[in-house]
Amino acid sequence: MKKIAILASGSGTNAEEIIKYFQNSPKGKVVLVGSNKPDAYVLQRAKNFKIPSLTFSKAQLEEGAVMHKLKEASVDFLVLAGFLLKVPDHLIQAFPDRIVNIHPALLPKHGGKGMYGAKVHAAVKVAGDKETGITIHLVNEQYDEGKIIFQAAVKVDDQDNPDQIAQKVHALEHKYFPNVIESLL
Repeated sequence: MKKIAILASGSGTNAEEIIKYFQNSPKGKVVLVGSNKPDAYVLQRAKNFKIPSLTFSKAQLEEGAVMHKLKEASVDFLVLAGFLLKVPDHLIQAFPDRIVNIHPALLPKHGGKGMYGAKVHAAVKVAGDKETGITIHLVNEQYDEGKIIFQAAVKVDDQDNPDQIAQKVHALEHKYFPNVIESLL
């Protein structure tokens, strides 16, 4: 059974879906949740499921303290679920093809540094895109440029506002992200 760690910076709805999914999977189990934001609700979600958590600064991530904790927990696979910091090269090298991220758009559209959450949905609206969706991809040294593993699309109606677009995208995230992670283990 593979040991999974989740890194997140926000409320953690995707993290919770992943945690629940892997409670009954023979392939993997979430053993650690980490966040660079001490007040991120994802940490409370981890506590609710009795999963150890850690908070860290950008410097601690870059200097190897997070790597040390991942090794201590014998983590095999790393999931980014709304994690906003760039993953340092040493982590990418330590987990080759074993770090996966979800992006709330159909990459390569609306990706890159600074493109996350509501900013992506607003960009989809401004661009007049007729569809958007999710992209699950491996993480490399560049923001949102790793190998695409899976995409799912949803129609964007002319009257949809960014919040409505976000709701459609979140439904795709919750439906597909845990299954795709399991397929990668």
